[in-house]
Amino acid sequence: MPRQSPIRVLDLFAGAGGLTAGFQTASTRFKSVRAVEFDLAAAASYEATFGEDIVYPGSIQNWLASEDVPEVDVVVGGPPCQGFSALGKQDVQDKRNFLWEEYADTVVRAKPKYFVVENVPQFAASSQFRDFVESTGRGGELADYAFQYRVLNSADFGAPQARKRTVIIGHQRDLDFPGFPSPTRTTKTYSTVRQAFAGIPVEPHGVELPESDGVEIAGRVFDGAYSPSQLHLGRNYGKLSKDRFEAIPEGGNRFNLPLDLLAPCWVNHKTGSGDVMGRLHWDRPSVTIRTEFFKPEKGRYLHPVAHRAITHYEAARLQGFPETHKFVGSKTAIAKQIGNAVPIPLGAAIARQIVAQFNG
Repeated sequence: MPRQSPIRVLDLFAGAGGLTAGFQTASTRFKSVRAVEFDLAAAASYEATFGEDIVYPGSIQNWLASEDVPEVDVVVGGPPCQGFSALGKQDVQDKRNFLWEEYADTVVRAKPKYFVVENVPQFAASSQFRDFVESTGRGGELADYAFQYRVLNSADFGAPQARKRTVIIGHQRDLDFPGFPSPTRTTKTYSTVRQAFAGIPVEPHGVELPESDGVEIAGRVFDGAYSPSQLHLGRNYGKLSKDRFEAIPEGGNRFNLPLDLLAPCWVNHKTGSGDVMGRLHWDRPSVTIRTEFFKPEKGRYLHPVAHRAITHYEAARLQGFPETHKFVGSKTAIAKQIGNAVPIPLGAAIARQIVAQFNG
C-alpha cells in the first residue's frame, strides 16, 4: 500500500497547540507546517511540543506583512473572543473581535481545501459572524468557500469536561462538506473527573515550578519546558481560605459556608452561580476549564475532596493534554495556555471528519 502524503496544516492563534494536538491525535497524516501565536510563552510551548521553527512568535498582522503564506490543505484557528464572551465586560468594538478578518485573509492566500474556526458559543450571534457569512457570498473575499457551523460540547466527544464551542467548518465550494462529528458519548457515558484524575496524587508536589534550563524564543527566555505531570503544583493559601475549603462538603459551594466565613459581597447575595467556591463532582465531567482555574472564587474549581483548587496538571488532564505535551512560562502563563485550549478530544473529533475526505 503506498504511503499516504501528509495533510499540511496552518494553525492561527495557535496558543499552546490544543487544536494541533487534537488533529495529530486523530491522524498522523496531519503535519503542522506553520503556526502563528502572539503570546510568546504559548508560542514557546507550541514549538517545544511540535518542533523548532514552526511558530511565528508575533501578531498575525505582522506575520501577514512579513512572510509569504504557505499553501496548505487545512487552516485551523480560534481568533480571540474576549470582546463578545459571556464572561466579563463585553465590547463589540474590541479590536480583538475583528481578527477574523486576518483569518479570512490567510484563507485566501493559503488556498486550503478546508478550514476550521472555533470560538465561544456567543460568536454565532455576533456582528463579526454575520460579516463572516457575507464574506462567503457572491463577490465576497471568501466567495470560493462555503461553511456550516454548530455549537459542540466537548463532553459529547469523550472529554471529561463540559465545554461548549461554536465550530465552523469551511470547504472549497467544489468539495463536499465534511460533516460535523456525531457524539460518541451520552450523559450516562460521559468521561468523568474521577477518570481524568486517576493516578494523580491527592497532595501536590509543591508550590513552585521545578528548576529548568529555560526556553528561548524571540530573544526572551522562559521557564520550562514542563510536562503536565511536573505541574502538579498547589498554592500557599491563607487561613481564611483553608477554613472555607474545609467547610465545603463534597459537591458543595459557597452556599454551604457559615456566616463567619462568607465574604462581605456574599452575605446578602443569596442567588447567582452555585459554581463559585464549588467542588468538582467526582462522577461528572468538570465545568469549563478557564484561564483562572486555580482561583476557587472564579468558579467550581475546588478538588472534589482535597482542600485546595485543582492543579495545573489536573486542569491539563481535564483538557485532554497528553504527557508528551510541553508547557513553557510562569504558572500564570501556563494556566492561561491550558484554559484557552480546545479540548483535545473535541479537536480530534473534528479532525476525523476532515481526514476522512482525504482518505476517500
